[in-house]
Amino acid sequence: MASTSTDPRKTNDRTDEASETTPLLGAAEQVPPSYSSDEPIPSQANGHATPQDASAQPSPEESPMPIPQILLLCFSAIAEPIAYFAIFPFINEMLSRTGGVPEPDVGFYSGLIESLFSLVQMVLMIFYGRAADRVGRKPILVFSLTGIGVATAGFGMSQTLGEMVAWRCAAGVFAGSVVTVRTMISEQTTKESQGRAFGWYMFVRQLGIFIGPLIGGGLANPAQQFPSVFGGGGFWEKYPYALSSYVAGAVVLSSAIMIFFFADETLKRKVAGQSNPEPPMSTWEVLRSPGVPPVLLIFGQVMLLALSYTAVNPVFMFTSIRLGGFGFSDQKIALFIALAGASQAFWMLLFFPRLQKNFGTGAVLRGCAVAWPFFMAVYPVMNEFLRHDWDLAFWIVAPTGVVLGSGVAMGFAAIQLCVNDISPSATVLGTMNALALTINSGVRAFAPVLSTSIFASGIKWGFADGHLVWFFLVVLALGLNIACWFLPEAAEGRPKGKVKLADDDDDVVR
Repeated sequence: MASTSTDPRKTNDRTDEASETTPLLGAAEQVPPSYSSDEPIPSQANGHATPQDASAQPSPEESPMPIPQILLLCFSAIAEPIAYFAIFPFINEMLSRTGGVPEPDVGFYSGLIESLFSLVQMVLMIFYGRAADRVGRKPILVFSLTGIGVATAGFGMSQTLGEMVAWRCAAGVFAGSVVTVRTMISEQTTKESQGRAFGWYMFVRQLGIFIGPLIGGGLANPAQQFPSVFGGGGFWEKYPYALSSYVAGAVVLSSAIMIFFFADETLKRKVAGQSNPEPPMSTWEVLRSPGVPPVLLIFGQVMLLALSYTAVNPVFMFTSIRLGGFGFSDQKIALFIALAGASQAFWMLLFFPRLQKNFGTGAVLRGCAVAWPFFMAVYPVMNEFLRHDWDLAFWIVAPTGVVLGSGVAMGFAAIQLCVNDISPSATVLGTMNALALTINSGVRAFAPVLSTSIFASGIKWGFADGHLVWFFLVVLALGLNIACWFLPEAAEGRPKGKVKLADDDDDVVR
């Protein structure tokens, strides 16, 4: 049972234990206000603040979140999902129409293109994280955004399958913006404000998922959609997907310009006159730090589930009803993906900060894990509605299921906060995020091919009306529920005033 002693020594011990649950913030709060640019500030006590140091720091109310800077970073966070999702509404048609790929093989090649993008990203992610820890966050972010913008704009000019692959790999080469933005937001927030800041961050990412498909599907084939403006033959008929990619690339490039002129550098340097700094932790030391491996494994499982669904969903909606899909046009695919993105943004903006603050990061993550299998199971049911001409039932269940099921997106923000809280030191936060996103890129390298291949196999075998992939995703979601129970205490992000003691199974309210 929890102790109710009022002995001051016991109270202080528990306060110290509570500070150990957030090692990242313990380190971050010790960063002095003025720096020289000679070398990184050393970690102190492996990233944990001593009681004396913590008591000398200002309260969260005295260090308000820099809202303009957070909003600027959030704007740049739109870049990656717009670049990634803008091609989804038309990629299958592009492969079939421009690349000459037969319909049964479209899913495989669309997954292959996304996998190659992520494979390149995985190889370079640690490089970007270490570079951001050494030369600064801002230059890496500007460089990455510029490269992604150019590569995204070029993708729509592809005339062969090889050119599509080349441009997508080029986008992967510059995909260092995600790790840098997450690191910069973490460095400008405290324990009390990080939930709110990452709620905004995930909101704008979902906004990017909403905007990207609208750009991709809404501007594809402009000569047919807007003949009075783009008709008459010529460039837009030869390159029917160029307008979509140009606009998506322009959004990314505009964010690079904004960061260049208005963003602050967040990598903190050593205090002027300070000597003998501790050497920075190596990537291997970060990886072996307490609690880091299980958090990264759970992160990887969340990404495997999310990216498998992301790859399957567009090709599922494109596939004809008799083969197990929805038989949607590019425009309907864009609208449904946009609805999902808007719904996820809604959950992130209005619900995640409150739920995380009141129940804790771990509780939100487990709640999403419980909901995920039900969300996946809805899709084969909707196909069966269409097979039996139950159109009214479909149009009631489909939008409702997408809106309610999109709440699982809160799991992405929750696992990101777990990664932040388990980081052994503020000075290696870029490396810690790079490790997580390397796993993300690795999963993204094979998850699209794996899931779309399972989908294609289910169609060819005729298994359960082509629904084999949804059985796979439901089982994967059930596995996430098991993994979440191994979340380390330091990553639980429990509400303030409720701390689990290391030697007691009960919670103590302070």
